[in-house]
Amino acid sequence: MGRPHALPAAGALTKTSTRRSARKLSSQNHRERPTRQRVLVVDDVTDVTEMIALFLKHAGYEVTTANSAGSALELASDRCFDLIISDIGMPEMNGYQLAESLRALADYQTTPLIAVTGYTEYDDRGRSLDAGFDAHLTKPINPSQLLELVGKLISGRGL
Repeated sequence: MGRPHALPAAGALTKTSTRRSARKLSSQNHRERPTRQRVLVVDDVTDVTEMIALFLKHAGYEVTTANSAGSALELASDRCFDLIISDIGMPEMNGYQLAESLRALADYQTTPLIAVTGYTEYDDRGRSLDAGFDAHLTKPINPSQLLELVGKLISGRGL
């Protein structure tokens, strides 16, 4: 048998136990949280989708990409996304049409939508909002501005 261990002073025991308990509780809460917030990024230019996806993944979001509005609609009907970022100028179906189609789906009537586009004409921002987008960003994309906007829209704090 080994020799009995001396107990540390009561204050030290409490402090150490409290730290361990807090760490354990924090780690348990982290595992019990629902999955990360899901973002769909839509653009017909692969480099753009990959760049935006990289920013979002680094910030802790779960990201799915689509290279067309049609693919985005298929993904949106199969999965639930917390936010969608879409280019406007895409072949076959543009971003305005995508936003209108998404808004027609019951699961996406209030989901935040962000237009990210090279279109910079005076009426492009208004046209995005009329189509159902909540925000309109022009390229080149400022990563900090994008992440701040995504955070506000997902949390429901608005613009």
